[in-house]
Amino acid sequence: MAPGPIMLVPMCLVENKNEQMSVNKKALKILCKISQQVVVVAIVGLYRTGKSYLMNCLAREKKGFPLGSTVQSETKGIWMWCVPHPSKPNHVLVLLDTEGLGDVEKGDRKNDSWIFTLAVLLSSCFVYNSMSTINHDALEKLHYVTELTELIRAKSSPTKHGVEDSTGFVSFFPDFIWTVRDFTLELKLNGHPITEDQYLENALKLIPGLNPKAKSSNILRECIRHFFPKRKCFVFDRPTKETELLAHIDDILESQLDPKFRKQSENFCNYIFTHARTKTLREGVQVTGNLLGTLVVTYVETINSGAVPCLENAVTTLAQIENSAAMQKAAEHYSQQMAQRVSFPTDTLQELLDQHAACERETIAVFMENSFKDNQRVFQKKLLEIIKNTKESFLQKNEQTSVKYCQYTLDQLSMALMDAISEGNFSVPGGHNNYRRAKERIEQRYWDVPRKGVKAKEVFQDFLQSQMPIKKSILQADRTLTQGQKAIEEERARKEAAEMEKEWLRQKPWEQQQQMEAQNRSLQENMVQLREKLEWERDEALREQTRILEHRMKVRPAMASAVAGGHRPG
Repeated sequence: MAPGPIMLVPMCLVENKNEQMSVNKKALKILCKISQQVVVVAIVGLYRTGKSYLMNCLAREKKGFPLGSTVQSETKGIWMWCVPHPSKPNHVLVLLDTEGLGDVEKGDRKNDSWIFTLAVLLSSCFVYNSMSTINHDALEKLHYVTELTELIRAKSSPTKHGVEDSTGFVSFFPDFIWTVRDFTLELKLNGHPITEDQYLENALKLIPGLNPKAKSSNILRECIRHFFPKRKCFVFDRPTKETELLAHIDDILESQLDPKFRKQSENFCNYIFTHARTKTLREGVQVTGNLLGTLVVTYVETINSGAVPCLENAVTTLAQIENSAAMQKAAEHYSQQMAQRVSFPTDTLQELLDQHAACERETIAVFMENSFKDNQRVFQKKLLEIIKNTKESFLQKNEQTSVKYCQYTLDQLSMALMDAISEGNFSVPGGHNNYRRAKERIEQRYWDVPRKGVKAKEVFQDFLQSQMPIKKSILQADRTLTQGQKAIEEERARKEAAEMEKEWLRQKPWEQQQQMEAQNRSLQENMVQLREKLEWERDEALREQTRILEHRMKVRPAMASAVAGGHRPG
């Protein structure tokens, strides 16, 4: 079951006032909170053609987007409604209702072109809504398509051949749906029944001939075929035969609508719910609500500056933002997992390094999953530096905790010994032997205490060092020992201390070796994950190029056929 509503009512996303567009901060805030991937459906068409009604149907609400009943265009700018997707788990359906094209109250025709362009750039499913039939006049009203190569750039570097470059738009342009309202014709061609899709494709057939009129008519058809290889058509009867009810269609009961119209609306919605794709950019980057918000801001700022929106630049901007967020998310994952999994102090350094290796492996995977186009590994290198510094802090914490715990343990174990020394209990004949046995008991009990950590030997060595002057004093004061025995005992103590010092010194290079080996293993694993990511991106780019080439091969024969038709005898 889909989660609760994200937005109870639509909200203006892109405001259009005084021929200047701006992004509504409240709407942007809503988008930025959506971490799920989005399916974006935008509807465009002449004003007063019932676009908003279809969008309310997709939201499965009677009211929402305003349905004006006057000759004035009701929707200004681009309005947004984010609702849970009814059939795609963990997806949000973003509905974009645009202001009507051709509104006589708007003085600047360029304004319509930018609204049309924004709808194409932001959507994964682009719905063009028109009235009555798809004929020459209807196609002429869709002239905005012919301007897309002037209003959008695929790459930041200019190309010599605009048409060839436009073929690359296929990789990021939305699917195209033409909805024809108040359709009264029979779906027949040459006396044979045809489908709605066949009706659209027949209307888009290139007109044979090389005369100026044929060329002019074919430009729009070529653009639609070029830019939108995946096309679909839906025709709708009039909602009701009663004109009075049409003015208040959002208030009437479902039962008052024509049954055929209700069925057509249901088919349209089901198709969108089932087939409309997740918004995807080049190289397979799937867009979340947060990313969509960044795209809106990037495109609107570019248009307001007088420049042309460039998808490559937009993706680069997104990559910078997303990779920074991916790096932060991954770094937090590492810190959280290390804090949860490591019990300080660890018995050995290797225990900590093993946990570090496992957490780092997961952390890199988190980064790889959420990043894209980090071609120079800028953010990955920064992440590795963060991991390195965080690991060092964990190593320091491990050592400090070990020192603190070992010191506390020794303080507790040696409390009776230190009291006895203060009271002079060992400054008697045979005191040295008693002192040595007491110290050995402390040593035995100390090493029996578990999980003292990596500093256990060093702390105990410091303890022995602190006892050396005391031991020497007790030894010299013991009258039961001869001078020779005292000399032997001193030599034995020096050898024990020297041996322990050697063992401690041997431990340092061993720990350094462990860290070096762990670092090498980490580097190798990082390279494996990076190779997998690069291979996936390469395969995705190859699939994208294949789609473009296949589309190009499909379009060319149709164009050649139309040109060849110009040489046939009339």
